[in-house]
Amino acid sequence: MTALHLIVKGKVTAEYPGGSYQLGKGDVIGICELCSEVHFLGYSTLEETSILTYPVSSLGALDDLLQKHPDVARLFLLSLFHQINILLEQSYLSEMNCTGLHQNLTNDYKKYNALCNRYHIQPRVLENLEETAAFLGEDSPDTWLNTYYLGLQHFYSSGDGVKSLMLEPGVSLGFIRKGSLDFRKTYTVLDEHLHYRTMVAGYYFNSTGEDLFDFFSSLYYKLGQNNEDAESLYADLNRMADQFENDPALDKALLSSRIKSFRDNLARVAPPTDGNADKDAGLHATIMQELSGSLNSILEYADLKGEDAVSFRQNINAYKTMEDKSSMDDSAIRLRKKLTEEFYKLYALVFERTTSIPYIPIPVKMFLYFGYVDEDLAGTSNCLKLYQLACGMEDQSDLGVYTLYHWLQAIYDGKKEPSRNEFDEDYNDFLHKQKVGGNLSSSELLALESDPMNKVDYELKNMFPQVNKMTCGRITTFCPIFSSDNVIKDLNSAFVTTAQISKAFETIKSIDYSAFYRESLDYENMDAMGKETIHLEFLPDIILMPNVGLRGVMWQEIEGKKRNTPGRMFFSVFHMEDINTSLIRLTGEFRWEMCKRIQGSRWNDISERSLTSEYFDYIQFYRKNHDLSSEAKEKIRTSLQRAKNSFKEMFVRDYIIWVLFEGNGSPRLNRVARKILFSYCPFPAALASGMGQNPLYAELLSRQKILNAQRVHHLEVLKQKLNNSGISIPATLEAEINFTLGKS
Repeated sequence: MTALHLIVKGKVTAEYPGGSYQLGKGDVIGICELCSEVHFLGYSTLEETSILTYPVSSLGALDDLLQKHPDVARLFLLSLFHQINILLEQSYLSEMNCTGLHQNLTNDYKKYNALCNRYHIQPRVLENLEETAAFLGEDSPDTWLNTYYLGLQHFYSSGDGVKSLMLEPGVSLGFIRKGSLDFRKTYTVLDEHLHYRTMVAGYYFNSTGEDLFDFFSSLYYKLGQNNEDAESLYADLNRMADQFENDPALDKALLSSRIKSFRDNLARVAPPTDGNADKDAGLHATIMQELSGSLNSILEYADLKGEDAVSFRQNINAYKTMEDKSSMDDSAIRLRKKLTEEFYKLYALVFERTTSIPYIPIPVKMFLYFGYVDEDLAGTSNCLKLYQLACGMEDQSDLGVYTLYHWLQAIYDGKKEPSRNEFDEDYNDFLHKQKVGGNLSSSELLALESDPMNKVDYELKNMFPQVNKMTCGRITTFCPIFSSDNVIKDLNSAFVTTAQISKAFETIKSIDYSAFYRESLDYENMDAMGKETIHLEFLPDIILMPNVGLRGVMWQEIEGKKRNTPGRMFFSVFHMEDINTSLIRLTGEFRWEMCKRIQGSRWNDISERSLTSEYFDYIQFYRKNHDLSSEAKEKIRTSLQRAKNSFKEMFVRDYIIWVLFEGNGSPRLNRVARKILFSYCPFPAALASGMGQNPLYAELLSRQKILNAQRVHHLEVLKQKLNNSGISIPATLEAEINFTLGKS
């Protein structure tokens, strides 16, 4: 790096892997590449441009320049922070695009083979598909970097106290050096994302024509437009074309040619219809007429009037007119912040009205379930889908799956307690703390302890804003209002159903059957069982937040302080990631946190063996572990760096590998990690029996059989004693024997 260039006039495009952004007056070319030996961004002018060049002979010389000219330093830093925030935001969008690609690819290929088998057509083979792994996003930038650089951008924009800070030696240069390093790391992540998308996209479109797009189109033409599966194939082909048409991961000329050929053929082969087109069009018109003026319907239902209603309408209209709803301009940031505050106030009002007004109009239901506010913001096609989903939405709380509305209703009805806040305080802890602080009297405390609406308010203020943003995943540009700009995947396929959750849990339990079991006394059969412990299963509650997002959140492992209660996991109601992988990750987090909860302060004390203490000891002292090869140690070192030195994150990643790979007969872990996972997350009997011939598991299985046999012998002795005493055998005793044998 020999110079920095301040744009005085004009516009410049900066290109990075998979995209570009614009620089204008006041921005600095090269500021993000200062710590690199070469420019890695591509620059091109969009119009007549004037620049002011600042030679950079050394970092020391640059530091002198920054101290002598604080106004120049301020411009340099603002441009740096601005560009970093753009790239960080793009990295999260890029990660969202990558997530689920592998699952979609696998599902499409399975569907193709299934249809070929159904119609006795010899399927074509997609070569090397098994070599493509699922996207894990291990090197994603830390989410806190967004708020960090956004805060710095606001601070330097305000000018308050900035000048004195910039006069301090090394401060401005330190920000620039750190920023350029974070920028380069994010650039590298985007490059990896583009490489992954290019790899997956090649299975859909490539120059040879041996790809899924050709497989599906050929099958479509073979079956004919009147076939019962033709409409589904037609929709899939359009989805593939739309998904990759503007993706830089593919050669545009190749893609344009293939898609043009496909659409020209479709023009000659009419898409399938069921003869009800006019009827469907009429129904759609009726639905859109019902949703016309949705914002007014929601505000009227909430009985929101006066300045609050006027402000919300004005801000919604301003948001609708924004070309880039993810803009990092100060005005856009302020608008999203204001809308977010007003949205949460409105949500609380609407919910409170539902407790006294039994009839809830469909636009209001869509608001409660999905964060929907306005038909123009949502777009016609999304409106139709949201309407259909809202009409069919039922309370699934008996199955442990809740929309946010049904979750709040359960709290209001006293079936559930509010979640803990960010300080790990539950509702009663918070009230008693207020009383101790003199903010509540004894009578007020008693009244609030049983006030259902106050409990709901506690949930809305402490859990809802944080988890809604976390599950969305777009921290810096988050806005809770449903907008078509956030929809990058078909809503029907992204919609989280109880069946999907149930299937995901079954997948996990088929590998880690004891994941959600807790050790407990058999209180219902104390006369027979005494102090004999049994294991009881408590599946976590799943709460679906009203947003479109890609993150799952493991909020708490138990309810309040009772260990034998369900934990709480949160997802977006429209979840962009593969739900199975997301739930596996949260289960890994749950296992770690549950063990810490049980072990208390001794969670990492190796003298008291547990999952967390053994894993903590393994990672802390891996360099001295003679059971690990040099290659394994180096891999741990690298993984630990990627996990930001978080032992919990290391365990979660190993747990994902345990369920996805080890449990399917594909060893990936080193012998020490495998032994720990095998000891505390054992395979069920049906799976373990098939692994006995594998030498990697033989010794572990042998040891497990001995321990299980000892435990079963103890239980059988107890069972015999009860028989001899004429006491009926509790069902829980038989269940405990089956659990010990891995047959639960």
